[in-house]
Amino acid sequence: MAKSKNHPYSVGDYIVYPKHGVGRVVELETQEIAGLKLELYVIRFEKERMTLRVPTNKAEASGMRRLSSDATLQEAFTTLKGKARIKRTMWSRRAQEYEAKINSGDLVSIAEVVRDLHRGEDQPEQSYSERQIYESALGRLARELAAVEDIDEAAAMDKLEKELAA
Repeated sequence: MAKSKNHPYSVGDYIVYPKHGVGRVVELETQEIAGLKLELYVIRFEKERMTLRVPTNKAEASGMRRLSSDATLQEAFTTLKGKARIKRTMWSRRAQEYEAKINSGDLVSIAEVVRDLHRGEDQPEQSYSERQIYESALGRLARELAAVEDIDEAAAMDKLEKELAA
């Protein structure tokens, strides 16, 4: 099905859904729910082994978007190289802020989380919860980078780790 005003995404398109990251539109289906015909994007998230159905008329409101542009990708890389900004608030509050940034689906915000939680060889170990949030953000960044540059996730992860070590 071609893109149209009603359907900005086509079967086969990669998209980013804020709470789940990179997925692929695998089908456009119509279901009848409570007597109403509803058109749905069927989105497959391989990494999570999950399928999500999003009403076509709610896709934009849900925050669903296309993969990032090269310019946004460059901005994310610039953010990674920046100086970490750690607020002096309690970890629980910072953790909530980091989770919110990851779930926003905004690539630059996710890069900020990776930058702020990255630990170099010479720095102390992260706590378990810091490590979990860091790996979640890094994984999201790697999956979108892999989809944008058409490389596998391991190659994207290598590229990000080289960038962080630089």
